[in-house]
Amino acid sequence: MDRPIQGELAAFLFLLHALGFPGWINYAFVEASANVVLFIPVGIAATLAFPGRKWWQNAALGLLVSTCMELGQLLFLSSRFASPLDIITNTAGCAAGTLMAAAALKALKDQQAQRLSAPGPAESRV
Repeated sequence: MDRPIQGELAAFLFLLHALGFPGWINYAFVEASANVVLFIPVGIAATLAFPGRKWWQNAALGLLVSTCMELGQLLFLSSRFASPLDIITNTAGCAAGTLMAAAALKALKDQQAQRLSAPGPAESRV
């Protein structure tokens, strides 16, 4: 999947290491981080689509979607390979997105409640 940019990625990582970045920032780290980041929107969308569910129920959607994707790779794409680590990192990204969206919705709800309970112009004169 990343073959077109593999050389550029290797050069970029070499540059980072030459600048003093730690060696654990490597291809595996970049790949795992990308999986997390790419599934954050799934968690956000799940939370917005199903606001009444608990955060972990929406995060479980990421587990289901990721497992289906990896199973599809295993069964239908001989050029790709299924990875349990991808399922874990994708699910972590979905959980992060779910928690971010839940926190944002709670903050909006609290802000709205605060506005509704604040005294209006007529009440403040009394």
